[in-house]
Amino acid sequence: MIDVAAMVDQAAADERLSGVVRVEVGGDVTCAAYGWANRAYRIPNEVDTRFGIASGTKSFTAVTVMRLVELGALTLDTTARSLLGDDLVMIDDAVTVDHLLAHRSGIGDYLDEDNDYQLTDYVMTVPVHCLATAEAYLPALEGRPMMFRPGDRFKYCNSGYVVLALLAERVTSTPFHDLVQQHVFDRAAMTASAFLRSDELPGDAAIGYLFDDGLRTNSLHLPVRGSGDGGASTTVGDIQRFWTALFGTHLVHAGSLEEMLRLRSSTASGRARYGLGFWLGPTSDAVELAVQLEGGDAGVSFRSVHQPSRGVTYTVVANAGDGAWRVADRLGDLLDA
Repeated sequence: MIDVAAMVDQAAADERLSGVVRVEVGGDVTCAAYGWANRAYRIPNEVDTRFGIASGTKSFTAVTVMRLVELGALTLDTTARSLLGDDLVMIDDAVTVDHLLAHRSGIGDYLDEDNDYQLTDYVMTVPVHCLATAEAYLPALEGRPMMFRPGDRFKYCNSGYVVLALLAERVTSTPFHDLVQQHVFDRAAMTASAFLRSDELPGDAAIGYLFDDGLRTNSLHLPVRGSGDGGASTTVGDIQRFWTALFGTHLVHAGSLEEMLRLRSSTASGRARYGLGFWLGPTSDAVELAVQLEGGDAGVSFRSVHQPSRGVTYTVVANAGDGAWRVADRLGDLLDA
């Protein structure tokens, strides 16, 4: 029998993790915290510390959009142009909600992850303090030509999920952050989750650090408040509540969930297996289904893998470097052995 607690402690120690790990196997839960939430004041991370999860937020956006589809406010065939009007004129008129959710829109990306930059680089093209609402991202999204025809292929696109936030706002006349609160956080009882402002973090939120050592934070690297592509803060417990609510069909109907988990894109390497808002494991077999949330940014790394048929979920979140990915990789290998 696997000693999960010892396995988690060893992986965290080897990778110098500053963060939290939660592993659930067949109803048995192991949860442990490591490192400092605030290095300057020596405040330790706790199992209920809130962490930014970067692009893990995209799945919350996707669920929110799919809920609006269920309510009749949108369809997967709704074009971005129908709600953008004269904004972002370089986005092809044929781009749909489905294209955006599946990363198959071809629109130019304001934060293109294929570019050769480090997570610690200053990559934002507009002052980060201006980026507090979905509409405020328009200057960052403008002037970026299409990369390929809508639907032609998969290319991970942060801009696409900011556009989804804009569309959701415009069709409902409700701020995007309120929509996620209503359709995801409240319905899943994720009481610790929110889009926190980086310039007014509460005491239970971990500060993101650029390096494994030192006091340099990520406050000048990221938008002051996230949008559809990233920036939510949560706990490992709330992520478990998200998985429970999602697969219990408390967030979207069973048919909508099936659509979101239907394979839309795959590459020869198998890395880019994607549905609508979720990374998928190496097989589409329902018995082996693995669904993944992942995020990484300056001072943030996060991965959560849910395998419903096996009763296995593991979540790792870190407030420095890429430690969460390294630990999650090791946990995955050991749990699959």
